[in-house]
Amino acid sequence: MTSEVSHTEFDVIVIGAGINGAGIARDASMRGLRVLLLDKGDIGGGTSSYSTRLIHGGLRYLEHGELRLVRESLRERSSLLRIAPHLVRPLQLLVPLYEQARRGPWAVRAGLIAYDLLSFDRDLPRHHMLSRAKTLLQAPALNPEGLLGAAVFFDAQVEFAERLVLENVLSAIEHGATVYTYAKVEKLLIDEGTVRGMEFMLAHQGSSPTVDRGSSPTVREGSSDQRFTVSANVVINAAGPWVDQVLGRIAADSPRLIGGTKGSHIIVASFAGAPETAIYVEAKTDQRPFFIIPWDHKYLIGTTDIRYDGNPDQVLIDRSEIDYLLRETNRVIPQAKLTPEKILYSYSGVRPLPFISDEDEPGITRRHFLRSHPQVNNLFSVVGGKLTTYRNLAEAAVHLVFRSLRRASPPCITAREPLPGAATSPDQLAYGNAFTQRSRLSTKTNSRLLGIYGARALLLLDLLDQHPELGKIFDVETGAIAAEVVFAFRRELAQTLSDCLLRRTMVGL
Repeated sequence: MTSEVSHTEFDVIVIGAGINGAGIARDASMRGLRVLLLDKGDIGGGTSSYSTRLIHGGLRYLEHGELRLVRESLRERSSLLRIAPHLVRPLQLLVPLYEQARRGPWAVRAGLIAYDLLSFDRDLPRHHMLSRAKTLLQAPALNPEGLLGAAVFFDAQVEFAERLVLENVLSAIEHGATVYTYAKVEKLLIDEGTVRGMEFMLAHQGSSPTVDRGSSPTVREGSSDQRFTVSANVVINAAGPWVDQVLGRIAADSPRLIGGTKGSHIIVASFAGAPETAIYVEAKTDQRPFFIIPWDHKYLIGTTDIRYDGNPDQVLIDRSEIDYLLRETNRVIPQAKLTPEKILYSYSGVRPLPFISDEDEPGITRRHFLRSHPQVNNLFSVVGGKLTTYRNLAEAAVHLVFRSLRRASPPCITAREPLPGAATSPDQLAYGNAFTQRSRLSTKTNSRLLGIYGARALLLLDLLDQHPELGKIFDVETGAIAAEVVFAFRRELAQTLSDCLLRRTMVGL
């Protein structure tokens, strides 16, 4: 199949298989465009894997007057709850209110009232306020000193953001897109000021995945280093923090677009006083809100927001961030007594925010932009954006592609078309019951398969029917079975063990 890629004229090439690139590829292919999606690493292997794993309206954005962004985010939250209910689930958050905090009770309540009003197509409960006594009943381990009460509101969590990215890519493939991972863009091809295609290098053997959900990708044969030249009418640079690196291959004097900030998180096991619900609280150090969230049977604590000008491939948490997150968590929950030795692991990523030289980090907008390049026609770069709003960004990007092609655009249907793992039945509980009745696996494994693969878990049962020996559990902690490893490589485009464990089966987390 790889030989065909050089003989295909694509309507659009998308660089970057993070959430934005994956969403663009899905929307474009669903509207009938010939799409090639490339990534220098794995699907969802960059910034999309390093978020706080929330699908949220961005309550904090109200402080900066970003009403339009909050409304967009709340609308997109509703869409994702509808098209990916197996991955995106409601999350209750508790906001403790303390004396001398920058955001007092009236300010928080005003913000939440605005939040409710902007979510007029509501699918989650309204906020409510708690007295001090009721707050301590709900979260008894909270630091009582200076506690005034709390607010409770709802957003959503995508426990495994990597799977959300993957399912967008799988949907794109179902609709005819061609996808290559470990494919590094070497050169953009420009002719008379217009982009005509690119050269890319395949660094690994892998899949040529122009397949549907009922068949397996064809494994590419030959050298692990293969160079290809492909033609296209439009190129979208959705490389996230690497956008400027891609543009640097056109001209060294390309203006800087990305001014990213580093966000770091720590993961810990359950601890003394660990809350049953997510906590969203103002840090004393810098008055920036941070999260303590139950996640994957552990706790996710974050995030930081630090200007970062280094190589996105080498971003790591530093000691000051660790001290900050531990100190603030121990202040809010004194029983926790968390130390660096209690950290199971950490992760850091670079937000692909617009470059603004004189803005403090929290004030940099989280809105997205589609930048054209006056020196090169039909080349566009995605700047900014966030996990929650990827679908709307993709819709705008594909409209732009059709305008560039001077063709009428079919309507976008991604807001109502379920992702591949969404159950065909609107009753998720009934679907789960039907699955478990057919399955011969343990309750723990059944729950795991439904929570990670959704409706695609049926494909794993099909595989087990053919190879019952693949029902063997290979990870006792999670209940993961051998069939998932085979499935990851045959049907979900994994090419390395890391792909399989960290971004398909999720047991690496």
